[in-house]
Amino acid sequence: MSVTDLDKRLSLAEFAARIESGMTVGIGGWGARRKPMALVRALLRTDVTDLTVVSCGGPDVGLLAAAGRIRKLVAPFVTLDSVPLEPHFRAAREAGALQFEEWDESMFLWGLTAAAHRLPFMPVRGGLGSDIPRRNPRLRTVTSPYEDGEELLAAPALTLDVALVHMNRADVRGNGQSLGPDPYFDDLFTEAAERAYLSCEQVVERFTGPPQSLLVQRQNVTGVLHTPRGAHFTSCAPDYARDEAFQRAYVRAAGEPDAWREFEARFLTGDEAAYQRAVEAHCAREGAAR
Repeated sequence: MSVTDLDKRLSLAEFAARIESGMTVGIGGWGARRKPMALVRALLRTDVTDLTVVSCGGPDVGLLAAAGRIRKLVAPFVTLDSVPLEPHFRAAREAGALQFEEWDESMFLWGLTAAAHRLPFMPVRGGLGSDIPRRNPRLRTVTSPYEDGEELLAAPALTLDVALVHMNRADVRGNGQSLGPDPYFDDLFTEAAERAYLSCEQVVERFTGPPQSLLVQRQNVTGVLHTPRGAHFTSCAPDYARDEAFQRAYVRAAGEPDAWREFEARFLTGDEAAYQRAVEAHCAREGAAR
């Protein structure tokens, strides 16, 4: 096999063309932290719809919900961190515009783990005694086959058609490095999916840093996309922090239909390069105003 055979680099357009309506799409990151936003924006430029989205949700869920692309959401939360509840998600829930299957974080972790290990479920204590099993009929209990006889919750496998994750560094073969303080569940997302797409701040020939930062393994990755500032407006530590000023503008616009149409026209109608230019212009105006 030649080196070129191992080069998995794709353009955003090539990636987006591979996503089909009706797929189950897992999105890595956590709230408003290290979300593969360039990939989400690329999906918004297509006509894919009827998606089942699995995510520790943030503006990824918000943008897809605002565009009417989500049929069902599986998530423990949808937050912007410094804004407790993502505004587009709240509006979609209030309008009944999507199905919402709520899991707690431990169930979510073990559901991804079950899928990664090709198991039907994993037993977990999380969720027992709460309203989650009562509101989610897909969740069942199991009894330990050993002498303890403990009743446990069965977290079903969160098997994904596609996973989207964003890393600080990657190579062309699909190895991904996380340099931030938390890996979140990104490695599990790639292992739980039939196909995984990894966007990154930099494509490198060699990795430096501790070996435990090499989070994503190439055998689990289908495509690599070089997307500098591709997590914006979420954080991508240590490369950049969350753009709180832009997030405030996003939240303000989300609360008013006319303002949101203006926001979409300004930031979401062009390609990724146009988005980044519009963000730079916005930041320059904000700085001048201060």
